[in-house]
Amino acid sequence: MARDLSNKCKLCRRAGEKLFLKGARCTTPKCAMIRKAYPPGAHGAKRKRPQSEFGQQLAMKQKMKRIYGVREKQFKKYFRGVKNKPGVTGDLLIQKLEMRLDNIIFRAGFSSNRLQARQFIRHAHFFVNGKPVNIPSREMKPGDVIQLKPAKSEKVYHKYQKEALKSRKEFLEIPWLDIDPDQMLVKIKSRPTRNEAGVDVDAQMIVEFYSR
Repeated sequence: MARDLSNKCKLCRRAGEKLFLKGARCTTPKCAMIRKAYPPGAHGAKRKRPQSEFGQQLAMKQKMKRIYGVREKQFKKYFRGVKNKPGVTGDLLIQKLEMRLDNIIFRAGFSSNRLQARQFIRHAHFFVNGKPVNIPSREMKPGDVIQLKPAKSEKVYHKYQKEALKSRKEFLEIPWLDIDPDQMLVKIKSRPTRNEAGVDVDAQMIVEFYSR
């Protein structure tokens, strides 16, 4: 499986905003967007030229890829999979990415970020519908149930996350997920709408980029 080993803080600086790729660190004063709120590189602090329409579309596409941790080939495959389906193509693309197993584990609060969620999945920390899985990109469906393996629940991180979930209501109030922190279980109730996904991207710009 291809991995993006780029410096995560530089990806946020290049996007010009926090993408929350490093979990809790992004909310502390150590965040690179607080210490160096300009693009990386020798001339990053200098004034940037205005972006062209193509540049804005490219930047939006790159931003969305980095948020979900998807490589270009896979991202393009997702786009091709939804472009001819009925509905708003941009919304369908967001929905497709949100239904990835690694994203749902992150949304449910079982990991600090999507990269950590992928690591847990590759190490088989979770069951899907009672069966072990190790494919982070697996597409989930409404009705699917994801649960932490009982054998993994004694690990220090999962114990801490379980207690943290009980006090962090923002994770328990996701309308398209039914989260049980006591059992470290999440059931998918429905596919998320664009507003429920909670990502600040203009998906239409991405559609226009690939439609050129």
